[in-house]
Amino acid sequence: MTSSSTPGLTWFNTAEESAARAALHEVCASTAWGSKLLAQRPYPNVAALFTASDAGMAELTAADLAEAMAGHPPIGRPKPGDPTSSREQRGMAGASEELKAEMLELNLAYQDKFGHVFLICATGLTGEQMRDAVRTRLENTPEQERENVRTELVKINRIRLTRLVAEGA
Repeated sequence: MTSSSTPGLTWFNTAEESAARAALHEVCASTAWGSKLLAQRPYPNVAALFTASDAGMAELTAADLAEAMAGHPPIGRPKPGDPTSSREQRGMAGASEELKAEMLELNLAYQDKFGHVFLICATGLTGEQMRDAVRTRLENTPEQERENVRTELVKINRIRLTRLVAEGA
């Protein structure tokens, strides 16, 4: 997927700004990130879109990161009717009730400490891997965790952008 002939990339490059903005908001809830990507259209290929996405994420302020995180439900509790969060959190779907209860407890402890949801690129991870990650990350400072969140958002955005350029809006 490096050619501009990818149907979804062609759509994204040529869509009305409001439609492209709405598609980007489904990828990441940060208005600043979406605006940065829109301003650089058209993209010659998917790699250029990823580069712009990564750079946009690196430039986000703490408030922008908070806005981006607000678009993500807690691990183990995907948004009802949202196929994206359900797909991304598939590793928790078959988890035992004990593991789900433990994740809820860990999510609450994380939110108490950092003031936002625990964010991880959950695609391909098991429930146990997510639990272990939140346990480890609870030991971080707020500054370390803000950078971890930024790194996880970069991964999530790339997965979601890949889907966008594969399928279009």
